[in-house]
Amino acid sequence: MSGPASRATRGAPLVLVVPAALAVLLLAVPLAGIVTRAPWGDLGERLASPRVTQALSLSLLVSGWALLLSLVLGVPLAWLLARSRIPGKALVRSLILLPMVLPPTVAGVALLQGFGRAGLVGDELRLLGITLPFTTAGAVVAATFISMPFLVITLEGALTGLDVQFEEAAATMGAGTLQTLRYVTLPMVLPSLLAGAALTWARALGEFGATLTFAGNLPGVTQTLPLQVYLLMQEDPEGATAVSLLLLAIAAAVLFGLRGRWLGAFARRR
Repeated sequence: MSGPASRATRGAPLVLVVPAALAVLLLAVPLAGIVTRAPWGDLGERLASPRVTQALSLSLLVSGWALLLSLVLGVPLAWLLARSRIPGKALVRSLILLPMVLPPTVAGVALLQGFGRAGLVGDELRLLGITLPFTTAGAVVAATFISMPFLVITLEGALTGLDVQFEEAAATMGAGTLQTLRYVTLPMVLPSLLAGAALTWARALGEFGATLTFAGNLPGVTQTLPLQVYLLMQEDPEGATAVSLLLLAIAAAVLFGLRGRWLGAFARRR
């Protein structure tokens, strides 16, 4: 007996297969180019060079702090968006989404105009002894600005779809809001929290444009791996490909981990 479900499992029409295949090629060919053109013979030597290891260490430091800041600031924000009737919620959500779609250099200019020495709060920061532009702290702020939305949006979606009966049951047993959040809500959304954290860290690790504009490209201070790739492209294209391969491998590992932790349940239902 033929029905909608059986018809849906038949072969896909050619009019859809062709553009879909072109889409896959558009995405796969550049990535395959990095893998096939990488200098495999001396890959280890190139990645172990002092300039690359210094940039890698700084990238891990910056992305780690960006992830920590995103967790400290983003988890409460996601909870408020999902659970509270705060005024201007739509505007707040739009502000969260903006860094995800802004051109990276525009994000850097925005950071300069906000937190720079002549920015909106530049005088206040200077009175507190805080200088952000062209410092490692500035690179952390730039990475957080760009990457934190991934955590907030992912976690808000999980909280919105969560059945509130468990939280209500905890409340009837005398648990306060913070206790319910810690012992009931967060454990239930942990897979989504881990997924959002992984995406946030990976995005912070790969941040380039806002960092370059706001924090500069100072070796040992703000020169992260993506900025190192930018320099190597001008003087050592093979070295740039080697470092790009490293970043590609990290991104692929994050996505593979997300499939196991976040998409696995969906895949098992199919």
